[in-house]
Amino acid sequence: MSIERNSEILFLYDAKLCNPNGDPDEENRPRMDYDTSRNLVSDVRLKRYLRDYWIAWQDEEWTKEPWSYSRPQDVWVRSVGGSVVSAKQRIDGLAEEFLQSTRSKKRATKEVAKESAFREWLLDRLVDVRLFGATIPIGSEEGAGGHITFTGPVQFSWGYSLNRVELLPSSTITSHFAGREKGEKGEYGTMGKDWRVKYSFPAFYGVISAWRARITGLSETDVELLDHSLIESLPLIATSRSKIGQSPRLYLRVEYKDDTTFFGDFRTRVHLDKDGGLESIADVDVDFSALVDWLKSHQASIQQIVVWAHDEFEPGVGLVSTLKTGLGGEMVRRLSVEKQASS
Repeated sequence: MSIERNSEILFLYDAKLCNPNGDPDEENRPRMDYDTSRNLVSDVRLKRYLRDYWIAWQDEEWTKEPWSYSRPQDVWVRSVGGSVVSAKQRIDGLAEEFLQSTRSKKRATKEVAKESAFREWLLDRLVDVRLFGATIPIGSEEGAGGHITFTGPVQFSWGYSLNRVELLPSSTITSHFAGREKGEKGEYGTMGKDWRVKYSFPAFYGVISAWRARITGLSETDVELLDHSLIESLPLIATSRSKIGQSPRLYLRVEYKDDTTFFGDFRTRVHLDKDGGLESIADVDVDFSALVDWLKSHQASIQQIVVWAHDEFEPGVGLVSTLKTGLGGEMVRRLSVEKQASS
């Protein structure tokens, strides 16, 4: 069964001496709002960490506790067999898999796509589509023909740093190995820029819509998976040369009692006591008092609060304690996460 209640999410993490989200139009500089000196991170980058994390799972991890899915899950946006594939190749492969699983006669993907059974099979198979939605092209080539569109019940705004961020001067990085065959451009190696932030403390706001969940079939298990995966994926997947140095610090999901309640961006109720000159998590002092007061004032609308704080993030640990005391242990559930990153 799909979920019946809305949720809103606050996710905080930090990034030290790395590039949280490069902008290809600016020499891959970290994305910035230069007017406010805030570091920006797209929702697409955040979802990529989640997808890559799920792709790395072994089949048996999906079907054993605590998830106990009836079948191993897959994601729509991925490479296949280590190779990049087009959207057409991806949907053709899934259509063939569907026909084999249902022992149906072979036919064109565009014909299979018309069947409601295939669309239900896709949603049951692709966890990222149930969560985030997708536009799946159906046609002889990409950009031609029809498409299948699912609007995801889970959406995130762009993240922005709560602190003012300093960009470190870029150094030039070189590759000493030939990138092309003899006589081609890049034969003698390549050069690029290495831009990084000194220290950034990004915050994301997200929503989970029960109305949208009716279409994609987003389940309570899927939401629990999201809770844990947002925390676990960042330290395990952000391990490339430019991405290492990022750690989750706080996850908060407020689940309401109905499918119509949304109150808005939690980030407006979270403030840094000092938003400049930060160099590590030890320098981050977050004032959560406005958020706590707001949650107390809307307690009658709240079903539960799911929360996790990194044990090195003292303001977050204090928030968990304050919520349990102020709202009651029955309403506040602290997540237990096996894989916790160190700074």
